[in-house]
Amino acid sequence: MLCDVCGREPLPVLGQPQPERADAARNRRRILDVASRLIAERGAHQLSLDEVAREAGVGVGTVYRRFGHRTGLVWALIDEHERRFQAAFMTGPPPVGPGAPPDARLRAFLRARVDRMVAQQDIYLQLELGASKAGYSGPYWIHHTHVAALLAEARPDLDAGFFANALLAPVNARLIHSQLVERGRSLDEFKAGLDALITAVLHAPRGGRPGEA
Repeated sequence: MLCDVCGREPLPVLGQPQPERADAARNRRRILDVASRLIAERGAHQLSLDEVAREAGVGVGTVYRRFGHRTGLVWALIDEHERRFQAAFMTGPPPVGPGAPPDARLRAFLRARVDRMVAQQDIYLQLELGASKAGYSGPYWIHHTHVAALLAEARPDLDAGFFANALLAPVNARLIHSQLVERGRSLDEFKAGLDALITAVLHAPRGGRPGEA
């Protein structure tokens, strides 16, 4: 069952993939690209390794040897996207990456996180069902550390850790799905609401911290 993916954590930190032959790397890239497209079109629960192999132009044995089963392929896809996302906000171009003011980077980061969750919504909905029992994943704390650092730079008087949690809380697959699908809000409207929340945090009264009178 695909919900088995909830039993394993994504890559917690950015790292270098293992060296591989050029042809193996090309095959892996084609397989992941096809899997990503098929999941976006039909949902993760309908992903077929045989179809992925056919669409990618590789042998079925290549897919099974590389990923083992559907769950392995899904996790490889999640890990790949997490590596790209971390690379973007750690070393990529501004405003997501270094070089922009902290408030601009905050907005760009959270908007990019929304886009990523929308693109892989079916997978993230299932992951969050498991996370409700297992706690936050490793990547969440990487993202939290990043948001907290930007908040500390923009507003050193605030409790950066607390407000980082507050800003990340709305950026979850279940809430995004509820707002876009059940309530009929557009993606732009959702992002505008997130921008308003960031503005409220950055313009909070100075000197106040949670729990202080």
